[in-house]
Amino acid sequence: MGGGSDLKNIGFKGADHKSGRLAKKWMRFWAGRSGISIFGRISSRLAAWLAPPHMGQVSLAYMTPNGYIDAAAIIYHSDFHIGQNVYIAPRVVIYQSTEGQSIKLGDKVAIHRDAVLENGRGGYIEIGNKSSVHPGCQLKSYSQPIIVGEGVMIAANVALYSYDHGMAADIPMREQPIIAKAPVIVEDDAWIGTGAIILSGVTIGRGAVVGAGSVVTRNIPANAIAVGNPARVVKYRAK
Repeated sequence: MGGGSDLKNIGFKGADHKSGRLAKKWMRFWAGRSGISIFGRISSRLAAWLAPPHMGQVSLAYMTPNGYIDAAAIIYHSDFHIGQNVYIAPRVVIYQSTEGQSIKLGDKVAIHRDAVLENGRGGYIEIGNKSSVHPGCQLKSYSQPIIVGEGVMIAANVALYSYDHGMAADIPMREQPIIAKAPVIVEDDAWIGTGAIILSGVTIGRGAVVGAGSVVTRNIPANAIAVGNPARVVKYRAK
């Protein structure tokens, strides 16, 4: 999907205004009909045909309040709710395991390629307005929820796990029970750097920054900058 080279040929970027307008009308028409159904998936493919590739396709979600769900996204969930202008990229997986509760995405949330949102055993996931989850992220909620606030930026390959496995010596590892301390909470305006891991029971405070590759095992205060394994606060953002 995409068609960036074709887009240049028809002058989408302004060389041919008439063709550009026609392309936008085409995308808006089909994006407004995209969705989870078979017809919705066909509409998604048609909308993406004239859209820019990769991150450029986010613009499709802003063409209608219905947002945009790519045809190659996998949604296997009975309690999935989205707000307006939500973008769900190719190869995103929304998966409900046994006893999984809801997954809710607020307005203008963007879920990028290869991200996985998965829940089960009473876990649920909520992502607030204007937050973004970048390629390759894993948000897995079992027993305890994962709650992400508004305007949060979660960079590529970040993992948020609201649970852990037991390690009793007399039980094989594959049979260990799930252990969950408390929810994972990322408050408004936080930024989680590439490859960071956020473990069960952790709260990332409002406006905090977690450095790339950090492993967060305890709460990070508001406006703090934390790095390392285990992550520790090195300074605070200037106010």
